[in-house]
Amino acid sequence: MTAPGVLFEAAAGVGRICLNRPEASNSVDLDTARALGRAVTAAAADDVKAVLLVGAGKRFCAGGDVRSFVDAAQPSAYLHELASVLGSELGRLADLPKPVVAGVHGAVAGAGLAFVLHADIVVAGRSTKFLMAYAGVGLTPDCGVSYLLPRAVGLQRALDLALTGRVLTAEEALDWGLVTEVVDDDVVHERAAELAGRLASGPAHALGQAKRLIRSSYEVTRERSVADEASTIAAAVSTEEAQRLVGQFISK
Repeated sequence: MTAPGVLFEAAAGVGRICLNRPEASNSVDLDTARALGRAVTAAAADDVKAVLLVGAGKRFCAGGDVRSFVDAAQPSAYLHELASVLGSELGRLADLPKPVVAGVHGAVAGAGLAFVLHADIVVAGRSTKFLMAYAGVGLTPDCGVSYLLPRAVGLQRALDLALTGRVLTAEEALDWGLVTEVVDDDVVHERAAELAGRLASGPAHALGQAKRLIRSSYEVTRERSVADEASTIAAAVSTEEAQRLVGQFISK
């Protein structure tokens, strides 16, 4: 599937979403946000077992396309729609019952952080820089960044990034828990694809439900989480994949 700003293809159980506005550092305008939504819908297909998220060109994502809302007839209304649509589609991406692996490089700024925070596993190139960027143009976080960032790195560190304009190196992002792994720049996409392929060949139901349980734990009580875990594992044991894998385990 090809659409303005976003490419999607599926092979061997992996759905690959590529931000494809390299001339604009993969910044997101309204058309791109909508194209992302179509890619997420395609990634929801049963034959896709894991999702790979990457960006074309020198930078993963520079955030929202400032020029697009400056040029809009009604910048405030345009920006509200852009933030709402992109935030919703990233939420749908995170809610997919399958692992999402991001491979990021160059720069991850503004709403680019939202892509990282909505992915489950993040591989970063060694020279990648991470920054909030919003305050630099007099704007505020969007697309779930203010909700997810403190949960990923802690309240004080999130405030540091938001208020001081601090730029994180890839190694600092790893230390803070913002990314999963740091590799050499020239193998970022290869390593992320390797992980996505491995996950795609794994127990799809178990991985999808483990992801759901962990992500939903933000919003429920401990008691409800424990009850959900009990119901989910009880249902899982009767699935074909669990019966096969349990059988293999017992036979050893």
